[in-house]
Amino acid sequence: MHDDLIARAQAWLAEDPDADTREELAELIAAEDHAELAARFSGTLQFGTAGLRGELGAGPLRMNRSVVIRAAAGLAAYLKKQGYTDGLVVIGYDARHKSADFARDTAAVMTGAGLRAALLPRPLPTPVLAFAIRHLGAVAGVEVTASHNPPRDNGYKVYLGDGSQIVPPADTDIAAEIDAVRALADVPRPTTGWTTLDDSVLDAYLTRTDAVLAPTPPHRPHRLHGDARRRQGRPPRRLRPRRLPRPTLVTEQADPDPEFPTVAFPNPEEPGAMDLAFATARATSPAPDLIVANDPDADRLAVAVHDGTDWRMLRGDEVGALLAAHLVSRGATGTFAESIVSSSLLGRIAEKANLPHVETLTGFKWIARAEGLRFGYEEALGYCVDPDGVRDKDGITAALLITELASTLKEAGRTLLDLLDDLAVEHGLHATDQLSVRVQDLSLIADAMRRLREQPPTRLAGLAITEAEDLTKGTADLPPTDGLRYTLDGARVIVRPSGTEPKLKCYLEVVVPVGTHADLPAARTRAADLLAALKRDFAAAAGI
Repeated sequence: MHDDLIARAQAWLAEDPDADTREELAELIAAEDHAELAARFSGTLQFGTAGLRGELGAGPLRMNRSVVIRAAAGLAAYLKKQGYTDGLVVIGYDARHKSADFARDTAAVMTGAGLRAALLPRPLPTPVLAFAIRHLGAVAGVEVTASHNPPRDNGYKVYLGDGSQIVPPADTDIAAEIDAVRALADVPRPTTGWTTLDDSVLDAYLTRTDAVLAPTPPHRPHRLHGDARRRQGRPPRRLRPRRLPRPTLVTEQADPDPEFPTVAFPNPEEPGAMDLAFATARATSPAPDLIVANDPDADRLAVAVHDGTDWRMLRGDEVGALLAAHLVSRGATGTFAESIVSSSLLGRIAEKANLPHVETLTGFKWIARAEGLRFGYEEALGYCVDPDGVRDKDGITAALLITELASTLKEAGRTLLDLLDDLAVEHGLHATDQLSVRVQDLSLIADAMRRLREQPPTRLAGLAITEAEDLTKGTADLPPTDGLRYTLDGARVIVRPSGTEPKLKCYLEVVVPVGTHADLPAARTRAADLLAALKRDFAAAAGI
């Protein structure tokens, strides 16, 4: 077995085009590090609806140039079989390690396959790539990014010509073409022939952001504190496209850095990720009204507000409800869509406004495909506020819209928290939380899902489970997915493995009726107690 492992590693080494990974792999072979070699050569990194994502390094189970070249060749073969024999493929990338190399390799492979390739001019936000696909009439797009994953990771996200991420069966068809690639020498990779775009596409995207804001500006825009969160471009100056104030940056985090030295995980959802933003806000005079932060590729948005004497980060469900209410107040029409793990409050808001509402599987690859989409969101800080411009989540345009809302409210002497109170009184207090377990051993996630299926809970937080659904079987409205959904009287629990990280994620929601604003403190206490009990009981049921 060890001889076979060494032979596979040596074969990989012989065709590896990257000096860095060649050196890394040569050292592992020389040291006969069978455990590490097995971790890299016991399979292949699987291409799915999230594209590719994994740790950088040598071998088929890591992200590297060899893996990316094969992925690009598979995508090119798929596009040609779809009839796009000379179609345009737009390629973007972030500032992570190897991203520029992976992007250039993709451009070379597309060119060698007879397709036309256009490379964005430098590291830019993922929403710019999603915009560029439709703006340029491309047949597909590739974004090299691992979004908010740790610095050791990178990824490969694929879009088709409608500007949204791939869904089945495209993913399995592309994966089959990738598997058909044999030697890298069989993949033509010219050194020239593709186009490197100038800033005109970026300028067109930035001009498009004006469409997000209402035609009539607030009378006096107010101070905004902005955390650029390593946004791959220079959006801070564009947070005031016509009238918004200049943001104050968190200087330690304003520039791209693939090491992400100031955070344990470059994800605003993770504990501690917003600490520098809060510290900067506290030290800023006069005090800002709002904190906004993006993840590294700027497709997600975090929002924090004053709550009492300090700052509090709003949950994704709260921001989603605020943006929806703001769009309704502006007379928006069209479908409001969300993932099944997001708050049911959006459905209440849409129903009251006589607007269509749909729930989809998790991920914007599904949300973006809702018929007649006007607004879409998911609780993991993703918002689509301009689907005609970007048919994906976009943290930049969402930041503009939430800033406009905060400014409009301030004109009336009110805050985002006041609007959330109004929504709770009108629709009931919808409180959400999440139980997220990160693992090293992926078998622990499979064990937890199996335990829940074999020994399903019947009560949680003292509430009877009225319906238990195994989502692998699909529903009348949803295709099959690996997840479980439990409906209780006034509560809901959904559990699923993360599609992008080694996590088991449990989504909790309780709905507490509210009569008047005076009832809100008691309702919040009741909701907090129920969520704590749900989290405790479900963790026990899942064995996590």
